[in-house]
Amino acid sequence: MNDPRIIVALDFPGAEQTLAFIAKLDPALCRVKVGKELFTAAGPQVVEKIMGKGFEIFLDLKFHDIPNTVVNACKTAAALGVWMINVHALGGKRMLLAAREAVPVGTVRLIAVTLLTSMERSDLNEIGLHEDPQQVVQRLALLAGDCGLDGVVSSALEVPELRQIMGKNFCLVTPGIRPIDVSVDEQKRITTPRQAIENGSDYLVIGRPITRARDPLSMLQRLNEEIEG
Repeated sequence: MNDPRIIVALDFPGAEQTLAFIAKLDPALCRVKVGKELFTAAGPQVVEKIMGKGFEIFLDLKFHDIPNTVVNACKTAAALGVWMINVHALGGKRMLLAAREAVPVGTVRLIAVTLLTSMERSDLNEIGLHEDPQQVVQRLALLAGDCGLDGVVSSALEVPELRQIMGKNFCLVTPGIRPIDVSVDEQKRITTPRQAIENGSDYLVIGRPITRARDPLSMLQRLNEEIEG
């Protein structure tokens, strides 16, 4: 597989557990995601060590700040040599344009988070967004596309309409993926791997179903087979 569809979320509290876990995986079968917990604990050094094992990394830090700060953060992240980074679309047009300028097209993939998959209509109402999650996600995806970003993160439930609106070349990264027989945890807008791919997702972020599996490599192989149908 030259372009693995699964991105394994490495939600571990430190480098030691992370490196012990990725030794059980095959970089030909997946990419990996380094998020806030691991990056805060272990920093850029763990990113370099993971890449040294052959894995491509989605650095999931959701930059959301004034444009100048986001520019510098994006440049620093891109310099690590990661495969993909993200910003938060709620940072607005000036911030998104600045991020795109900091990370030229064709280098590191730059995508935007729309809404967290843990958010429901009631959560949006509490912050003054009186629309359905799908409407908010569509508006933010269009904004990201207008600003030249490569794609967005969104739940698989929003993907079919986003694929239709944004076209085939816009990258759709989908968290909230759970095999049918696995606990949904705290995520609300979820789907199975096969459904997500059929809906139009390009990449699937999967964490606990793989990281807590008794045999992570077997689970990864099973999920890839499910995706391939």
